[in-house]
Amino acid sequence: MPAFSRFLRYFMAVGRLGSIRKAAEELNISASAIDRQILNVEADIGMPLFERLPTGLRLTAAGEIMMAAGMKWQKNLVDVRAQIADLRGLKRGHVDIAIIDALAKGYIPSAIRSIQSRYPGISIGVRVQENDAVRASIARGEVDFGILFEPRTFRDLTVRAFVEVVLGFLTPAGHPFGAQREARFSDSFGSPLIVPAEPLAVCQQVAVLEGVNGVVLDRAVSSDNIQMITSLVLQGAGIGILTSLDVITEVRRGLLSFTKISDPILRPMTLALCTATARTPSYAANIVLGEIENGFAELSYPVSIEAGADMDN
Repeated sequence: MPAFSRFLRYFMAVGRLGSIRKAAEELNISASAIDRQILNVEADIGMPLFERLPTGLRLTAAGEIMMAAGMKWQKNLVDVRAQIADLRGLKRGHVDIAIIDALAKGYIPSAIRSIQSRYPGISIGVRVQENDAVRASIARGEVDFGILFEPRTFRDLTVRAFVEVVLGFLTPAGHPFGAQREARFSDSFGSPLIVPAEPLAVCQQVAVLEGVNGVVLDRAVSSDNIQMITSLVLQGAGIGILTSLDVITEVRRGLLSFTKISDPILRPMTLALCTATARTPSYAANIVLGEIENGFAELSYPVSIEAGADMDN
């Protein structure tokens, strides 16, 4: 193994674990060998990579830069190997994706299952993150692509596909409120409400509606977890507020009804499939990207809540 790659492997293990001893145990390498590699590089660059603390080792500013470079180097090495495999006519490689929590069920798992059956040589890693974390993961090149709300006009992101998603009320199947396709925000006043909390992206839209209507909602329950809000609505604890994207599976199964909030102040949210502008996707990433892009329109409103086959089947 080349000396630089060996150092990076040692360095990144120590940075992740905060201990040379723990890194030595994980890598099955002597602690002195790891320490020597790190000291040699610190001497070469003229700056410490770690703060030596009584409780362990902590990355310095130079160490943080080295760690970021190491992660990028590892990812680039995987891409290079995949491109070499492409030259041999093999559809192989590893693809990392970042998605928001709402996509952890339904379309994305179904698409991944389809990709696995068609391209068994491609492995996929999925990170489920907060919206801003997805944006950062794409921009830093930590993933091949990601799906997030409101990508805005960041120069480091390229939007490959997008759909519009709307805010609405959730009610159990058969609830009188759910018979309406659209309703004003004020129509829910007086009912027990189950409301999203930070860091869910829809919180800002709920805050705008409260401001325009001059009210502070009587929150029966608030939660930062989509599944918890959905489960509480299914249990009959109140009327929920989420996006059409959040409840595709439950609506298509006939478990929940979705009523769009029709207040003119609201604008649809943009759900976007994005890549890093400065990075060219690998052959394997392009395959997975294309497969997901082909069916991306299924996530739009009103397509997402129309009666039809369950996307999990």
